Order: sequence, then structure tokens, then C-alpha cells
Amino acid sequence: MKSIRLAFALGGASFLSILSGAQGVTLEKLLQTTLDKNPAIAQAKARLEEAAGERLILRSIMWPDAKVLVPGGVQGGHRAGESATKVFGFARGSFIQPLFNAAVPPSRRRGDVDLLIAEQQLNITVVEQLHAARLAFYTELYNRELQSIREDQRQRLEQTVASQKDRYEAGLTDRSALTSATVQARELDSQIESAHRAGVAAQLKMAEAMGDDLAPGASPAGAEGELQFAPMIVDLKTETPAALKRRADLKLARLLVRAANEDERIIEAGYYPTIAATVSGEYIPVSGIHRQDSTRRTEDLSSEIRAGAVYTWRVVDNGKVAGAASKQRAAREMNELTCRKLEANVGRELLRIHNDLERIEDRQKSLAAASGAAEQSAHGVEQNLAGGIASQLEYRLTESGFLETKSGLLDAIYEHNLAVAEWDRATGRYFQFSEDTAQNMH
Repeated sequence: MKSIRLAFALGGASFLSILSGAQGVTLEKLLQTTLDKNPAIAQAKARLEEAAGERLILRSIMWPDAKVLVPGGVQGGHRAGESATKVFGFARGSFIQPLFNAAVPPSRRRGDVDLLIAEQQLNITVVEQLHAARLAFYTELYNRELQSIREDQRQRLEQTVASQKDRYEAGLTDRSALTSATVQARELDSQIESAHRAGVAAQLKMAEAMGDDLAPGASPAGAEGELQFAPMIVDLKTETPAALKRRADLKLARLLVRAANEDERIIEAGYYPTIAATVSGEYIPVSGIHRQDSTRRTEDLSSEIRAGAVYTWRVVDNGKVAGAASKQRAAREMNELTCRKLEANVGRELLRIHNDLERIEDRQKSLAAASGAAEQSAHGVEQNLAGGIASQLEYRLTESGFLETKSGLLDAIYEHNLAVAEWDRATGRYFQFSEDTAQNMH
């Protein structure tokens, strides 16, 4: 079996800064543990071993078939000059070697293709599991940071509520201002709880991907780090043809076409004759063993060896081979259409992700600038409030606008990380098998 190598080609993806004292799982550890312990990947590896056994079965028709039988017994009865009973035993053997069978070459190729199919199915499973684990990692980071922003926003609004309550009790404002501030603060409770639940769900997905068996009451490990934004420049002209060569699903589709073609050739081999050389013989170590009901010594059994050839040819098909071949040909054509459809979709998919990356980057730049301006404005209003120049309402609106801008910036960074992960998946960068499979199979 060929060796495989992991290519976490996450170039351009956002990596994580380690938080001091934080207990969690880094992206690198998450992906490596998923590769080593994920149940779906383990099942795909087992199917690869099964394909290796099926390959031997398909090749078995080209090897010789040898049999040895050793009959024995006791023979009774009287003939002149012989004892009444006699123990006997002899060896009988046969050897058949196919000389011509039109199904042998496609069967050999079919076994090789089956092994390649199982390898690419393992490849696809690895890509799916690593990609799902990576998305769960980013989702957990996003919801954790979003929850922190919302809690900060709620804390500031609760301060405003307390201030408005004091002003209302002092008769400096009406009850509507207090009610409005209270409602706005309470609206964040559901948002904070929703972000918390989404974060816990992402942690569970990470644990599932890593194959962790959580004890009752145990909490899954969280993601370690924080979301980062790293602009990514992609070249569609070079990435598209590279993706057509690298992607495991495209390789699998092409292999399925090859497999269907070889199945058709195996079926069509029924049109041709088969020729096999045969050698058979009997070895009888004693003499005087006669055939059943024989009365003459000339009918006694003796050692002998026979050689020859067997020629088999189906002369009248009755539609059996032709019908099976026609059915298999239709399956091959369907596989070809599916393969071409997948190949045609690659360019469109990469273009869509490329456009998403550009759109998200523009949005991030805009929100980053707006966030900086909103933060300065919030500080200014806070200072004016302390000096009695700004009102509580103006301060509350400014703070809410700043935190909403900060949340929007976090959304853009999260979407960028997801888009980069999608780009790595669409270009086939997660996991690749080496190209020396053909050499290692022989």
C-alpha cells in the first residue's frame, strides 16, 4: 500500500495567536487529531484494505488451479492369487492453466482501479472531515468573541439604565427614557445566549471530528486563539487547472469512468473463447487394485498421467452477454457525463469564492475604518458626558453604534476565514495522495 502525505495547504488562511494561559485546542492539533482518530476516516481506511483483497480476487482468474485428491479404502473379494481384503490408497491430481481469456487484462486493470477508487474515497473522507473540523473551529472562535462583544455592550447599556434610573428618580427625565434603555439592554440577553449555544455546538462538532469520547457531564475542549484577517491574493488562471488535477472528487469521478469501462470489457469477454492447458494424473503406489465389478487383471487400476487443452466458446449468446454489455455501457456513459459536469463546475465555484473573498475584503476594510472612527467618537462623547456637554441618550447611541460596527467587523473576519477554508477545499489543498500509486501497486 502506498504511503500518504498530509498537505494542510492552508496558505493564506488565518492562523491563530496563542492566548496565554488558555486551555483549548489549536487548529493544527485539531486537524492532526482528526486525521488520526476520526471514525469516518478509520472506516475509509478499512475499506481501502478491503479493496486490496478484492483486487486479489479479480486477478485470480489468471493464475493456475491445482487440486490434489487422496482417495483410500479397503477392497474385498477373491481373485486368483490374491488375498480376500486389501487396503489401498492413491493420489489423484489436476492442474489447469488458462492460456487465453479475454477477461484477464481488464480484470487486472479493474483490480488496480478499485484500489485507486478506495484511496480517493479515503481522500474525500479526509477532506470532508478536516474541512468540517476547521469550520467548527472558526465558528467556536467567532461565537466566543461575539458573545464577549455582546456582553460588553450589555454591560455598557446596564450602566446607562442605572444612570437613567437615577435621573428618573431625580425627576430629570421621563419614564420613557428609562424604559427604552432597559428594553435595549434586555434584548441582548437572547443574543448572548444564542452565541453561547452556537459556540457549545461548535465545540461538540470539534470533539466529534477528533473522535473524543466525552464522559458524562464532561465539557468539550474549546478552540484556542482568536480570529485573524489576512488578505489573500488568488490567481484563477493558475489555480483552476491545478484544482482540476488535485481535487479528490474529480479523481474519483475519472476512476469511476475507468472502472465502468473495464467492467464493460470484462462482460464483453464472454464473446471470445477461453483456452486452458490441463494436466491430470493418478498415482497408485500398489498393484492389484481393480475397478469395481471387474474380473480381469487388464482392468486393474494403474498410475497414469494425461495432458491436453480445454477449449470453451459460447456460440449462441441468447442476449445474455449483449444485454449485460449494453447495460454497463449506459452506466459508463452516465459516469462520463457526471465527470464532465463536475469538471465544468470547478471554474464557476472558484470564481464565486474569488468574488466572495474580494467582497469580504472590501467590507472588512470599510468596517475597520468605520470601527476606528466609531471608537474615537465614543471616547469623545464619553468625555463630553463627563463634562456635562453630551446627553445620556447621545452616549448610549454612540456606544451602541461602535459595538455594532465592531460586531460587523467580526462578521467580516469570520466570513473571510470561512471563504479561505472553502478556497482550500475547492482547490484540493487539504489532502493529497502521492502520484506513485501505479509503481507501488506492482
